[in-house]
Amino acid sequence: MAEALLRNKIKRNKIKWWDVASCGIQAEVGGKMSTNSKAVLEELGINTDKFMPRQLTQALIEKSTLVVCMTKSQQTMLEACGNITCVMDICGFDVPDPYGCSIDVYRLTREALDKACDKIIENYIKTFKEE
Repeated sequence: MAEALLRNKIKRNKIKWWDVASCGIQAEVGGKMSTNSKAVLEELGINTDKFMPRQLTQALIEKSTLVVCMTKSQQTMLEACGNITCVMDICGFDVPDPYGCSIDVYRLTREALDKACDKIIENYIKTFKEE
């Protein structure tokens, strides 16, 4: 959901100097987005047909400008990899994984991610262009 939301916001803000991709710590490579994730994104008109889960690797971390974990505990797990921050550091809250929960929990997660994406755009992406 985070990738789709941020990609959508980047496009709407006409940001052409930044791209976004998501990776999972335990991604089901070759799988697909969960039904509930897809449903809550489609409620906003966001198409997810091209989404493909991929596993986070050290090489991906090293070539990324910014790596944002959803939770502080994920950041702690990955901090030795370098170049890692988390939503807690950016927004003051974690975004727990809603996997297996009800559609309403996915909507709450979408709303938290929406706020996080706005902060990432303001505090990182837009300032990056100014450097």
